[in-house]
Amino acid sequence: MNAKLVKLFNKYPELVECQSSIENSFNAIRLAYESGRKVLLAGNGGSAADCEHVVGELMKGFMSKRPLPHEMKDKLASVSDGDDYLGNHLQGALPAISLVSHSALMTAFANDVAPDMVFAQQVYGYGKAGDVFIGFSTSGNSKNINHAVKVAKALGLVTIGFTGKNGGALKELCDVTISVPFESTPDIQERHLPIYHTLCLLLEEAFFE
Repeated sequence: MNAKLVKLFNKYPELVECQSSIENSFNAIRLAYESGRKVLLAGNGGSAADCEHVVGELMKGFMSKRPLPHEMKDKLASVSDGDDYLGNHLQGALPAISLVSHSALMTAFANDVAPDMVFAQQVYGYGKAGDVFIGFSTSGNSKNINHAVKVAKALGLVTIGFTGKNGGALKELCDVTISVPFESTPDIQERHLPIYHTLCLLLEEAFFE
């Protein structure tokens, strides 16, 4: 077992039962990135904040500085009259988009069409076969998340759900579901965080170390 997973389970032993789903999620995201694909994320309330958090860890250095390859640094210097500022301040990125903060699109679509279809519309617009969609829903029954999962599956995206003990409809819809063994929303969200931190650490290790 990877040392980062060992550390996670030592700190949160109740999450051992999620080991296979965590490993399957990592492998799915790794394969997507190896194929030049991206990750889309959606959630509501505190889970919306989780989406933003994950993007923050993937799109820049998390525990690694992720320096650019020398070839890219040279290209950036060539368009900057030899100045190496760009190359020295950019970091390697794992492409991820949080769907929760596009306020103009979300409010327009909610008002003009259907509020529970906002994330589904974004998945339809952004998603390509081989991408990954990650949906956060502590109950597993958030309509806007489950609609988005269905659209993602129709487009050929790999779908990953973060949810609680019961899993709701999300558990049956997703290719992989991480169901933490708790029922109350705060308890569920408190366990989602160390899991996605670990996934981000594993991905960073796979691509930048």
